[in-house]
Amino acid sequence: MQASENVKSLSSFAWSIAEILRGDFKQSEYGNVILPFIVLRRLDCILEASKANVLEASDALPDGVDDLTRDMMLFDAVGDGIKVYNLSALTLDKMRNQEPGQLYDNLIKYITSFSSNVRDIFIEKFLFIDHLKRLRDGKILWPVFERFVQIDLHKSEVSNVEMGYLFEELIRRFSEISNETAGEHFTPREVIRLIVDLLVAHDADSLVGRGIIRQVYDPAAGTGGMLALAEEALANLNSDIRVELFGQELNPQSFAVCRSDMLVTGHDPEQIAFGNTLTEDAHKGKRFHYMLSNPPYGVDWKKYKDPIVEEAGELGVDGRFGAGLPRVSDGQLLFLQHMISKMRHDSAGSRIGIVMNGSPLFTGGAGSGESEIRRWMLENDWVEAIIALPTDLFYNTGIQTYVWILTNRKEPARRGKAQLIDASGERFWSSMRKSLGSKRREIPEAARNEILQIYADFEHADPNVSKVFATTEFGYREVRVERPLRLRFEVTEERLETLKEEKAFAKLNGADQEAILVALGKWPAGKSWMDRERFLDDLDTLAKAEKLSLKAPIKKAIGSALGEQDESAEICMDAKGQPEADTSLRDHELVPPGERWQDYIAREVTPFVADAWVDEGYTDAQDGEVGRVGYEISFNRYFYKYVPPRPLTEIDTELKALEAEIAGLLQEVVD
Repeated sequence: MQASENVKSLSSFAWSIAEILRGDFKQSEYGNVILPFIVLRRLDCILEASKANVLEASDALPDGVDDLTRDMMLFDAVGDGIKVYNLSALTLDKMRNQEPGQLYDNLIKYITSFSSNVRDIFIEKFLFIDHLKRLRDGKILWPVFERFVQIDLHKSEVSNVEMGYLFEELIRRFSEISNETAGEHFTPREVIRLIVDLLVAHDADSLVGRGIIRQVYDPAAGTGGMLALAEEALANLNSDIRVELFGQELNPQSFAVCRSDMLVTGHDPEQIAFGNTLTEDAHKGKRFHYMLSNPPYGVDWKKYKDPIVEEAGELGVDGRFGAGLPRVSDGQLLFLQHMISKMRHDSAGSRIGIVMNGSPLFTGGAGSGESEIRRWMLENDWVEAIIALPTDLFYNTGIQTYVWILTNRKEPARRGKAQLIDASGERFWSSMRKSLGSKRREIPEAARNEILQIYADFEHADPNVSKVFATTEFGYREVRVERPLRLRFEVTEERLETLKEEKAFAKLNGADQEAILVALGKWPAGKSWMDRERFLDDLDTLAKAEKLSLKAPIKKAIGSALGEQDESAEICMDAKGQPEADTSLRDHELVPPGERWQDYIAREVTPFVADAWVDEGYTDAQDGEVGRVGYEISFNRYFYKYVPPRPLTEIDTELKALEAEIAGLLQEVVD
């Protein structure tokens, strides 16, 4: 379903009101006025029909009634499951017929007459009273108000789904002009629909019948678009199903829009929480049937890392972040771990759909936080499918994105396996007639259905778009390969200058430094040592002859300054008589899953570097075996498409044309 012409018309009309704000408000502040006015008008239209019932019910309330009872009785008076009321006798239309000079006071009274769940949204999250005061002081409150009252937002004219589109379009526009990140607020509807369809793909039979309840959660809810479409999809499968929506959102404006939408659609607004999901889990202990999210990409979590690190350290795998912590420059895998922690462990289980950029697939080597998180997910067999989407789908970025589908109730055929789908090709997208920010492409319904069919087929016939792997195939064992240190020692002017810069040597007094330099200068010019032991023996002999006291740090500094790598030199041995490793030649080999590292090294390393050996002290923290286990998922490797180089004649012709162009430009400069 695409945004209707009605929504586009409403968006353009609301946007036109920004012209009145020009001068009194910065462009980045337009949304602070227009969005709360849209919410206010929507609530005003919805509550209009029940206004008399609510006022009558309020007058009939017994003295001393507690807040909870009062709210429940007045919610009943509103009806339709709507959990919001307003006790003012005014409506926006009635205010329009009163004196303009009374408007500010009337609006304040009207806003403060809402039930507390809405009153707090306007006052604390939208900061609407502050903006109304600025409108009044700028003498533009009345013209702005009058334009908003012209918008008909009754449910008969604008559905809840259309309201979602309206909010998204307005937020996108405001984000563009203020250089904010629109993608942090909402996700394109066709992407959400794909995620939702993938989540419920196996559930048609289990959702049939009466008394079915499903709980849906989004930890980065934005304006609530994902939750709304998930509910719509479930209702299409079963009109009698009861869907409970839960979410949390950090952005005050997005939270206000989302909670307002929950209010007017009959959901419990208290299930949409405000705050940072990663540091303050508002739904602690809750478990959900379906979870979906589009967390912010590449967002730094350094400023609030302390409680996250503390939770990971104290609770480990019993908490939300026990698998590992990604680098502080990107928190996507924190959101995914958080969602996994909220899986249900009953027969219904849970399914998760999350869209992320490419970083969580491959960032971080063996033993890193990212790799350990991937290892945890794959070894627990939660990753069901990953779908690569086309570029240029999102409003704020054109980068490649991926939909991950995870579940703890895989069908038997999928157990121990993960499906990768490359849906980034031209057959899966179409160009938009008009770009919206960075969004230049969309996934048409036919392409979405094809992706769903490829997913359903599992073992798909076309390996160019779908491949199935055992989850262990994404793993590897990283072993550390060392090579021996070989040094040639020689006294030269250049190396003596290097010695002067050695920290231990520089700490000596001037006389001792000079004595050492003079002594070293007595060795014959051009003399060299290919064996470190012989060099050190000769150094001791020289020191004894020159009556120098060379302590271990000074001897080490001299060796470091006068020594140079030379493959023809003898191997340097350590105190235990074992070859000393040259850290500059250290390398790491990635041993494929299922193969012994000894066999791999014997085949891939020893024939080419005979003196190399594996550091058997470099072990995995979990299994204690030699080498560290790592996991990565490389779409580029699995779906590599060979592109032949251009013919040499074509390249040569292009170079000659460029040379002629450059020569012409140079001639113009000379002339």
